[in-house]
Amino acid sequence: KGGVGKTFVSANLAAALARRGERVLVLDADLGLANLDVVLNLFPKITLHDVFTGKAQLEQAILPAPGGFSVMLAGSGLVEYSRLTPEVSEKLLDVIQKVAPRFDRILLDTGAGISDVVLYAVSLADDVLVVATPEPTSLTDAYATIKVLATQQERRHVGLVINQANRVGEGKLICAQLQQVLARYTAAAPGQGFKLELIGEVRADQAVRQAVLKRQLLMEHYPGSEAAQALKAVAGKLLG
Repeated sequence: KGGVGKTFVSANLAAALARRGERVLVLDADLGLANLDVVLNLFPKITLHDVFTGKAQLEQAILPAPGGFSVMLAGSGLVEYSRLTPEVSEKLLDVIQKVAPRFDRILLDTGAGISDVVLYAVSLADDVLVVATPEPTSLTDAYATIKVLATQQERRHVGLVINQANRVGEGKLICAQLQQVLARYTAAAPGQGFKLELIGEVRADQAVRQAVLKRQLLMEHYPGSEAAQALKAVAGKLLG
């Protein structure tokens, strides 16, 4: 869902992974309504749009970001990327394949919803993290998204990050409830059932609001905050 903190999690998770020695690239896969540049306080002269249209080389679009990782930024207000065309899908795949050898991890920060552009970007990923808040509207959208990934993309495992949790253990409870409902609709062959795994729970934290308003990375400016520690734990879980 829009506003749950997908880009915030992507950027700070990248910084946490970079601190552990990973070579990380965050690619803004919200091609038409990008805001990764806003979160990172970057003012790019070259975006993925320029690469797609041949106005710039791929190398020029890979930019250093605060936090020790790299980014490839998309444009904003580009209606041509609101739907998936063969040309867009081919160029996005080509970009990812070309940059993949240089990095240990590529994080695809998708847009909200389950449009064909979002689902295509997700289909390119090895692993999926769904970010949700405890709000009923967010959980409804998270459930719908996960159901589509399980049925249409036949994914048997999806990770869940609960952002803005109100109390300790809320993420675990939400994950269990979602898993119970999903189990009814994601039946598979014996031994191949669907698993929704709680990867992290980020408590509501005033430091997050301060970082977002200042367009700063939480991991850089408030590394000791509760939310930053939670995101470090998510990075640790992803690494093994």
